[in-house]
Amino acid sequence: MEQFFREQQRLIDTISPTKRYLYGQIEWGERCIGILGARGTGKTTLMLQHIKDTYRSGNKALYLSVDTPYVQAHNLFDFAREFHQIGGEALFLDEIHKYPDWSVHIKSIYDSLPDLKVVFSGSSLLQIAKQKGDLSRRAIIYNLHGLSLREYINFIHHKEYPLYSLETLIGDHQQIATDICREIKPLKEFRDYLQTGYYPFFLEGTALYKFKVREVINHILEVDLPLVNRIEPRQISKIKKLLYLLATGVPFVPNIAKLADATDISRPRLHEYLEKLQDAKLLNLVRSQGRGYEILTRPEKILLENSNLMYAIADGVNTGALRELFFVNQLRNAHSIHPQLLESTVELAASGDFVVNGLHTFEIGGKKKGFKQISGVENAFVVADDIEVGFRNKMPLWMFGFLY
Repeated sequence: MEQFFREQQRLIDTISPTKRYLYGQIEWGERCIGILGARGTGKTTLMLQHIKDTYRSGNKALYLSVDTPYVQAHNLFDFAREFHQIGGEALFLDEIHKYPDWSVHIKSIYDSLPDLKVVFSGSSLLQIAKQKGDLSRRAIIYNLHGLSLREYINFIHHKEYPLYSLETLIGDHQQIATDICREIKPLKEFRDYLQTGYYPFFLEGTALYKFKVREVINHILEVDLPLVNRIEPRQISKIKKLLYLLATGVPFVPNIAKLADATDISRPRLHEYLEKLQDAKLLNLVRSQGRGYEILTRPEKILLENSNLMYAIADGVNTGALRELFFVNQLRNAHSIHPQLLESTVELAASGDFVVNGLHTFEIGGKKKGFKQISGVENAFVVADDIEVGFRNKMPLWMFGFLY
């Protein structure tokens, strides 16, 4: 055990003190907590920060990455029991999806060691409700997304700008934007964020940022996706080609037959892979209002999950796609903070670009974008890039980065 505590202390000594939005949302006192998210979003740092803040010294808490050779060669439940016997109170298990039958072990720890708290992190691909151990009744699950524009600005400027609900932004966007613009230049920060601001490792410097994003993509495709979904390795090269085609063609209104031919993937399997890439936080699939969300319903538009992926994959970026994917990304991620903003409620609008919660229609464009496309539509707004402050039903695009 001593070697694990020494390694934990080494990691704690190197972590950033800057905390993500989710840190204060987690009910750390619960017996079983799961933190799911895409690679690179800061799940490990989140756990180590809590250990540092709550268990300052001694052997009460232990962080363990389960993908190490030692852990892979030993029984996880037996390890937890041994830790509990020496006075352990909280076990933090990182990369849990890489341990065989992990959910059964978590269930056993929960049922047999009631005095031991368990916090585990895993890929956003994990579907807890389908696990053998039936963890949906035992674990409280949180989802950690990439940085919002608000978080990025707070980190850069050491500010504490609050998050706003969509209704608050709609009702008071002009005053909120005016107040923020007195202190910073949001358009400059917005441009930087779109290229190098979504993953917390930007704090380590931006010189190798795109390379690190590509590493994130490759690890998701080559390790996490096959491991969680039992996808054959020979399919991974096809999925990589699919992702590249989608990245360079966005905003992509998919022709499933042509995509299947170009990637040599059958149409039913192509639908499945698109959904898995969305689960892995590499894509956002957007469907029209009322079309439903079953796996074989063709998405009407395919966007990359975040703008940093676009800059890392594509040689050149499409400005229209960039604006749309930022809007969809920030709204869908915001559902973690605002439960009423369900992830599926950003849909394509009949008039305009997107309808949110079935209530508000948004047309996305540049600073000169007018209201022609949404003329006569109730609760409709133009969301314009390249403006600092809006007026009435014309809102700045960057402000949607303050939803979480």
